[in-house]
Amino acid sequence: MKKTTISRRSFLKAAGLAAAAASLALTGCSSEGASSAAGSGAAGGAVYKVGIVNYVDDASLNQIVASLEARLDEAGAERGVTFNYADYYANAQADQSNLNQIGADLVADGVDVIVAVATPSASTMLAAVEDTDIPVIYSAVTDPVGAGFDGLANITGTSDALDTEAIMNLILAVNPDIDQIGLLYDLGQDSSTQAIADAKAFCEAHGIAAIEKNGTTTAEVQMAVEALAASGVKAVFTPTDNTIMTAELAIYETLIEAGIQHYTGADSFALNGAFMGYGVDYVQLGQATADMVVEHLCDGVAIADMPYRTFDNGTATINTETCAALGLDLAAVKAAFEPYCTAVEEITTAEEFA
Repeated sequence: MKKTTISRRSFLKAAGLAAAAASLALTGCSSEGASSAAGSGAAGGAVYKVGIVNYVDDASLNQIVASLEARLDEAGAERGVTFNYADYYANAQADQSNLNQIGADLVADGVDVIVAVATPSASTMLAAVEDTDIPVIYSAVTDPVGAGFDGLANITGTSDALDTEAIMNLILAVNPDIDQIGLLYDLGQDSSTQAIADAKAFCEAHGIAAIEKNGTTTAEVQMAVEALAASGVKAVFTPTDNTIMTAELAIYETLIEAGIQHYTGADSFALNGAFMGYGVDYVQLGQATADMVVEHLCDGVAIADMPYRTFDNGTATINTETCAALGLDLAAVKAAFEPYCTAVEEITTAEEFA
């Protein structure tokens, strides 16, 4: 299954056209395929059981879930149907045994579709629906091909594939004479595998030493950060790694105290204190995932006929509080970033997205 790439501009245009078309439609979704035991939905329309499996509580993934649910509510109102996700939402808290149980429960519940957020969720849900007709639509799978999803008939979704070279260029833009860069990630996170390989290749090509440190828990990540601080690195790269995202609120002050600029693969890291986040808009990602659910359930589009979707990167989000604490001039940083970004935005530290 080939991927399709969506720019932010074309996504917003398509979303507006879809909403206008839906508002003019005389009928909503067909009731075919809706859960027969689900009862009546909005205005007596169909009710669809939508399982949502979140891998772990972190700002990035929670943002996806929130925008996904909001989009389903909006589409349900437009189409005169109900997408019942509230009864079929689960958070695995990064525990594989939880994921296994959630998959079994959703299959037993006879959901119409499972939305799996992050690669571990998608892999487990794909195994759970084997020998059933339940499709899986994933969100925030960084490498669908590497995960083995591409070409399968019952799974598709949205990818938060990262442009690693762009982030590395941002590091050099602010630190042109840098001779070593820290790489902070979880060895067990599939989302980090290709990005870290790309970062190491970039460092080698530019004569920069790559200092790797890993952790699988917040405590281990904290120790990894302390080791990076002791090594004297002034910039650290982390891709869209859920373990580091979960730990960000616990480590960002240590990074600041050590004078380390943390460059990361999502704006949600910056919200939680990292110096800079770059890449996919997770609100857009969640909305596009919901649109795929609607296309399948309401419009009858087969999963096999929906290529996975990627999005253009290009937005750098700077945490202005962290920037100031690191002694960097915000205007100078923005000027350095601008040649490498389609947009540069500002954010301050908070625990979660509103």
